[in-house]
Amino acid sequence: MDHKTEQGGTWRMVAAMSMSGTIGVFVLLSEQTPQTVVLFRCILGAAALFGWLAWTGGYQAFDRRALAWVALGAAALVGNWLALFASFRLSGISVATVVYHMQPFFLILLAAAAQRELPAWHKLPWLALAFLGVVLTAGLDFGAQREGMLAGVLLALLAAFLYALATLATRKLAAYAPAQIAGAQLVLGALAMAPLAQFSMGSFGMMQWGSLLLIGLVHTGLMYNLMYGAFQRLRADSVATLSFIYPLVAILSDLALFDTRLTAWQVAGMGMILASVLANQRIRPAAPAAANQASRSIKSLL
Repeated sequence: MDHKTEQGGTWRMVAAMSMSGTIGVFVLLSEQTPQTVVLFRCILGAAALFGWLAWTGGYQAFDRRALAWVALGAAALVGNWLALFASFRLSGISVATVVYHMQPFFLILLAAAAQRELPAWHKLPWLALAFLGVVLTAGLDFGAQREGMLAGVLLALLAAFLYALATLATRKLAAYAPAQIAGAQLVLGALAMAPLAQFSMGSFGMMQWGSLLLIGLVHTGLMYNLMYGAFQRLRADSVATLSFIYPLVAILSDLALFDTRLTAWQVAGMGMILASVLANQRIRPAAPAAANQASRSIKSLL
């Protein structure tokens, strides 16, 4: 891999991860329910992705089996966003984002369950440390905020689990273009969310419209293409390292814009989670190319 190619991948990955870290800000600034935010993200994101697919080509019709996997992935993806966006309001962007990074461990557990065997022994200490970090991040005090914080942490864990499920479903679709897979999932998501979203168009101001447009077009369409461009240019270890820009930007955004206050125990717990995820990525054996491609198609949307 030449230096110019790696540079091109690096700036794309930095830009994509920085965008990912700010999505919680715009979810809160939109002042809409999670159902409404997800509906608009699905509509705008699908338009951006299918527009890109029409420009670049590569569409091929889904067969019946593939459609079933698309539907399962769509259900998991939409549920993942609903849970994550709700957790932003309850536990704050920082806590929700870091707990959400438990997703690789849920993927390990789901894969082990599917194969009916225990996870690799060398991953178990990091898994235990990560869950201890979740306990600390949820808060050890018994103050008035504990109920909301715990609910937010649990929703972030649910979002991480659904992300892992969506990843497994998408691995069955490696023969199709990533933009086509994600675009189809977003179309199904929009159809599912349309009856559930409750909003008045007349109540939307510039801030609400601006936030929803950014989430749909920038945090989905543009970010998706930047991230895939980075994946094609960078080694796996570089992708894993640069991915940590996402939670760091989220934490800084939360502290700067929403005056978030974290306890020492929460900071320690969040550090445990991030350290565990990084250690797990460092020791993970290289995955087959098809599995890597499928996994990325979901990850790039978050």
